[in-house]
Amino acid sequence: MKAGDAAIADELAGARGAPIKVGIGGWNFAPWRNNFYPKGLPQRRELEYASRHLAAIEINSTFYRAQTPKVYAKWRDETPPGFVFSLKAPRQVAEVRKLASAGTLMRGFVFGGLAEFGDRLGPIVWQFPPSRRFERGDFAAFLDLLPNELNGHVLRHALEVRNETFLCEEFLELARARGCACVFTDSAEYPDFADLTGDFVYARLMRSREAERTGYPTKELDAWAVRARMWNDGGEPGDLPRVLRAKPRTSASRDVFIYFISAAKARNPAAAMALQARIA
Repeated sequence: MKAGDAAIADELAGARGAPIKVGIGGWNFAPWRNNFYPKGLPQRRELEYASRHLAAIEINSTFYRAQTPKVYAKWRDETPPGFVFSLKAPRQVAEVRKLASAGTLMRGFVFGGLAEFGDRLGPIVWQFPPSRRFERGDFAAFLDLLPNELNGHVLRHALEVRNETFLCEEFLELARARGCACVFTDSAEYPDFADLTGDFVYARLMRSREAERTGYPTKELDAWAVRARMWNDGGEPGDLPRVLRAKPRTSASRDVFIYFISAAKARNPAAAMALQARIA
């Protein structure tokens, strides 16, 4: 291995072991071939490659259909130590008419093979549709159903809500009491708020631009690096929208997960690597 390659490998290994993890949504995307992926790389090796250039990946396919334990184990084995998968929970769970009745579906997903990820298992994202309004009793019942652990592994749950009725103190108090993180997005389509409710931060960035080689302009990537470090250090960025006033800085550090999702998707690996390099 050349000296330059060794330095890059060391930097990537450090990023995978760091408390701030930057990644993308999925790994099979045709425009990433001959762009992010080297020319001629077999499709079956794309996860292997992506996991050695990024610290995390959010699995989107599970939003549409849970996979088998064998598939989860295969994905685990293709990734290096320190790498993390976040998973979007099946939409059928979050879209049931009454969330209080989602227990069977929820347990089927969580206990249906996720243990195969072992230490690669990161946060589980529960994404609620824009039509889902905040109903305190029903949502509280849903949060009470969330499993705390899986084979001794403490589970982390992130809540992505897309209806303005959730922009209230009651919802934030419920999420905080349960230790769930509220997902921050920079979406122009859905409500975005950066109130912290868990012991980790989860952000999904949705404004990459095709005209920018790294998806986001340099100044915006610099700003996200500053915010990521601030979150990790126990602070809260003052330049992001909120529902309530920020709480005082805590002495406890936080793990931070940032994913570049959708928009100019072909640029998202470059955006993730550019932000990862700034943080490293």
